[in-house]
Amino acid sequence: MARTVGIGHQDFEKVRMKQNFYVDKTHFIKEWWEADDEVTLITRPRKFGKTLNMSMVEKFFSIAYAGRGDLFEGLSIWREEEYRDLQGCYLVIAISFADVKETSFLQTRKKICQIIENIYAQYDFLLKGDLLNEREKKNFQDISVDMEDHEASYSLKMLSDYLFRFYGKKVIILLDEYDTPMQEAYVNGYWDELISFIRSLLNATFKTNPYLERAIMTGITRISKESIFSDLNNLQVVTTTSEKYADAFGFTEAEVAAALEEFDLSDRMQEVKQWYDGFTFGSLTDIYNPWSIVNYLDKKKAGLYWTDTSSNRLVGRLIRRGDREVKKAFERLMAGEHLVTPIDEQIVYEQLDTNEWAVWSLLLASGYLKVVSYETYEEIGDDLREADYELDLTNLEVRRMFGGMIKGWFAKSRADYNDFIRALLLNDLKAMNVYMNRVSAEMFSSFDTGRRPSKKEPERFYHGFVLGLMVELADRYVITSNRESGFGRYDVMLEPRDRADDAMILEFKVQDGEDEAELSDTVKAALEQIDQKGYAADLIAKGIPGDKIRKYGFAFCGNEVLIGSQSIDTEVR
Repeated sequence: MARTVGIGHQDFEKVRMKQNFYVDKTHFIKEWWEADDEVTLITRPRKFGKTLNMSMVEKFFSIAYAGRGDLFEGLSIWREEEYRDLQGCYLVIAISFADVKETSFLQTRKKICQIIENIYAQYDFLLKGDLLNEREKKNFQDISVDMEDHEASYSLKMLSDYLFRFYGKKVIILLDEYDTPMQEAYVNGYWDELISFIRSLLNATFKTNPYLERAIMTGITRISKESIFSDLNNLQVVTTTSEKYADAFGFTEAEVAAALEEFDLSDRMQEVKQWYDGFTFGSLTDIYNPWSIVNYLDKKKAGLYWTDTSSNRLVGRLIRRGDREVKKAFERLMAGEHLVTPIDEQIVYEQLDTNEWAVWSLLLASGYLKVVSYETYEEIGDDLREADYELDLTNLEVRRMFGGMIKGWFAKSRADYNDFIRALLLNDLKAMNVYMNRVSAEMFSSFDTGRRPSKKEPERFYHGFVLGLMVELADRYVITSNRESGFGRYDVMLEPRDRADDAMILEFKVQDGEDEAELSDTVKAALEQIDQKGYAADLIAKGIPGDKIRKYGFAFCGNEVLIGSQSIDTEVR
């Protein structure tokens, strides 16, 4: 009989006591312990079992769970006789920053201080007796949401000291989702304020703490050493390209197959593989997202499970407001092509708005992209190498998620955008102009980055616009942009999948006030450029006749748009 699928459980004890569906990952305990690294940072995408594994480690080692071998009976770690003696033998301080998602630095600082205060409250028995002197008792009692920066930075180190004296053992510290506050700081504009605070806290807790036995940090990204880890030279970093712990987070294909068999769903393996396979850790391929698989087992149908677990605000912001190169690369990914780019596993948040590599590095670390192949070509220090990576969208779930995200960009002007699409397909030029002007007024501001306004650089608008076309018309057209054809690069080309439909070429042009008195002059110049540069050459070479190729010139002046059209052998209308 199949076990009960419990959605959302992250507490190892609850999962085991309720006998919920669980894939045994306790071998991680043995691997981590025998690696003997003082501080380990493990990065994995969202919902990949990081929190459940941290709870598992806590329950195994914590004195608070001494004698609870029943939680591990039947699991791989319990078959290791010598490890049974380790269960419940250490002090464990377990911390999570998963809920630190505030919109200001002051609120974030308070939230972190509140978490530390709550941890201290668990050990208020230390205030009794003579273990602590009066000054130390006062320091203990001063730990609060309003404590000074220096008190916050040394708080976990001091607590480690007090617990070491009481129990006579060094502590294990587990910090889950360490980078959540930093991602929120970047999105909400208080990065610089938070970084100095976090750096001091991590340094005192993990580097200059003589009472630390070992520690694990988990997160989605490896934030650059210069940002927060500059003082931590005792840090063992395990990213998605590392061989260590490759099968400890996420489900392997064999584990997914066993789960489907347990729930009488073995005949669905191909569907599950198409939707949820694609993650690679180290050299281990065919890793599946646990959250998606568990939801599939529960609901018995494919859907957007993992990608619906957060707002994806940062990813959407980076692509929507990215420059031309970012959008062009993303267009290729959405068209089913691969992207080749250098990747640096150290995420430099300060460069996300200016460095295309940083954007793809973040998307790879976050699980939206997968590595098809890579070539290392340069050492850049520590255990890092700069390399050219061939990347693809991870799987069908991710592709569908991005499609929904792109549609969301047009949410405020959705009705007008849909009407424009219909008018385009019908070649209704009058309606196209009406609806395009309504859409552009909204979309220019939506795609604006603040540094180079879209009104002066329509590429920001039209590449987002092209992504919208790709999502809406993917079943009828192969849509490409900024590709070579003839003697130049066209802006947008729509090649029909059914030769009964017309092909289309779209050229975008900003009005030149000196040479083009009216927007109609700009339209004419755009259409003439299509002819002069021979942009239709590729379509004609594929057997599409000239009278089945429509040309459109989009002329821009601020938010105002004028569209003119022409077929290959006709006059401008």
